[in-house]
Parts: sequence; C-alpha cells; structure tokens
Amino acid sequence: MNKHEIIIREKMLANDALSQWLGIELISIEPGTCILKMIVRKEMLNGFAIAHGGITYSLADSALAFASNSHNIQCVSIETSISHTKAVQENDVLTAVAKELSLSNKIGVYEVTVTNQHHTVVALFKGTVYRTGKLWIE
Repeated sequence: MNKHEIIIREKMLANDALSQWLGIELISIEPGTCILKMIVRKEMLNGFAIAHGGITYSLADSALAFASNSHNIQCVSIETSISHTKAVQENDVLTAVAKELSLSNKIGVYEVTVTNQHHTVVALFKGTVYRTGKLWIE
C-alpha cells in the first residue's frame, strides 16, 4: 500500500460510521481494487435467523467506495445492484473483492464478489460511480 492509499483509507474510514459498525477490516487496497473482510454478528440477522440482505449489500458498497476512491479522486455511487446467491449465517466471515471493470474521466464501473469462509459466493454486486474531480490529496 503506498502513502496515497494509506491516507485515503484513513480519511474514508475515519468518517464511515457504518463500516466501523459492521467491523469491516481493510485487507488490501490498490488503484481500482480492494479487499474487505467482516464477521456477521447476531444483531445483523433478520427474522429468518440469516443475515439481512443489507449487510452483504453494505459490505459490497463499502468495497465499491474504497476501490473507486483509490485513484485519489472522490467518487460517489450513482447506480448499484446486488444478487444474493446464498444465505449468510451468524459468525460467517465474509470477504468482498472489488474490481474495476471500466474507468473514464467521469464514470467508473465495478464488480464486487462477496464470499464466505468456505469460498462460496454469497452475493454479486455491480456498481457505477461518478468521479467528482475533487482530489482526496492535493
């Protein structure tokens, strides 16, 4: 991780209360990609005793944010979608891997794959971001 990536990571995490509540751990970040990890807790379960869909969505959305902002340009999502492919249980360890598919001056497109500790895909996420042109670090 270079100095730029460390500063961006710290600036983003410091103001991201949801990622902090989720217990997200930033495993790696490089331009256009990142890997996040988290453990599903009891308070994240729905009435079916499986993880609420918003949990995997939030993890994937955070991965999108870190990957897209890693170029030192502030980005915000403008369209996202998710497919939940397998139920997520309490104590599952989820890993989200974000990869850049397309990047232009104003738009970036990313895919995020979320897997559990058994390397089973539990969610597939796609996100499009708007690149504001504002720099994280001058």
